Amino acid sequence: MYKRQIDTLDNFGKYESLNPLFKEVAEFLNANDLNALEEGKHPIKGDDLFVNVTTAKGKTPEEAVMETHKKMIDIQIPLSVPETYGYTPLCSLPEADYNEAKDITKMPGVAADSYVTCQPGMFAIFFPQDGHAPCISQNQEIKKAIFKVLA
Repeated sequence: MYKRQIDTLDNFGKYESLNPLFKEVAEFLNANDLNALEEGKHPIKGDDLFVNVTTAKGKTPEEAVMETHKKMIDIQIPLSVPETYGYTPLCSLPEADYNEAKDITKMPGVAADSYVTCQPGMFAIFFPQDGHAPCISQNQEIKKAIFKVLA
């Protein structure tokens, strides 16, 4: 099982062996300026690989909601300001209802075991076994890109 990863975008190509679609993520990153993309969903390979560009509300660690995904891997990339992510392995999380249509299980009120912060120019990868609480920031808004990759 893979564990969450954090690194700079310059090194993303080193992660291509982790998933067959990561090579296409690397190609997309090399060919596109994420900051120049319009907000919304940008398909890359149908429902198997796409990127969402969004502006999220910054939250405190207590406000951030722990989530997991069963089908997709998240590659979270802050674009405007640093973003902190809470992390707890799935095996340590309580049972919660899974929304199959949105591929998400949300666990509000669950505190993270640890935290990691990405600066713009960095990324964090969260696999299906990684519970993560995104959008933690002292800033009111975080412009970010989230690649969704079929696990």
